[in-house]
Amino acid sequence: MPQPHQSTVRNRLLKALSPDDFALLQPHLELIPTELRQPLIKPHEPIQQLYFPEIGFGSITSLSAGSGRTNHVEVGLIGREGVVGIMPALLSVDRTPHDHFVQAAGEMLRIETSALTAAVRRSPSLNKLLQRSIYVQFVQTAQTAFANASYELDTRLARWLLMCHDRLDGDEIRLTHEFLSIMLGVTRSSATLAVQALEGHQLIKARRGQITILNREALIEVADGSYGLPEAEFARLIEAA
Repeated sequence: MPQPHQSTVRNRLLKALSPDDFALLQPHLELIPTELRQPLIKPHEPIQQLYFPEIGFGSITSLSAGSGRTNHVEVGLIGREGVVGIMPALLSVDRTPHDHFVQAAGEMLRIETSALTAAVRRSPSLNKLLQRSIYVQFVQTAQTAFANASYELDTRLARWLLMCHDRLDGDEIRLTHEFLSIMLGVTRSSATLAVQALEGHQLIKARRGQITILNREALIEVADGSYGLPEAEFARLIEAA
């Protein structure tokens, strides 16, 4: 399989690497197709591989059990701006309680965890950039907690759709209301009502298994400040560095 070239990769983190740092990773990168809900890193299992999304993106969910039911709630979203699994791997943690899976199908560049950590030991500049990506991921998780605690569901949905839109080509997001309810940690009926509210203002168009973004700028207004902080930090610390 041919090795990827930095000039043609779509992952923004790989593009931000110096040519020397990219060369350290290049022989170990393998392009693989991904499918919806494909497991990437399973909870409490050794993290043997990491993934740079090229097309599509991954989700990180936390599992909670109580009151006779089990709930998955999304705590992170990783697309072309990052690496799936980087936070525990670079912090010398060999496994995680969180589930990492494909939320939007496409392609990812896979690398063995041992190969990436070996490259990091050889290059302080690579370590610095990846540490910054971990920080950006932390900011996103903190912002998600803030949004969940401070905003109504319509606002949270607008933020989540904008984050998905950032990580896709085009305006169509493929998902069911059931899957959306899992990502937002609410009931399916609540998710449906929130979708209908945004659709009623002609911000999105919903049909079976798909949501189409119609008015991004208006969605940003509905998101009301809950969206944009991690994105700004990525631009400041990684792309402008």
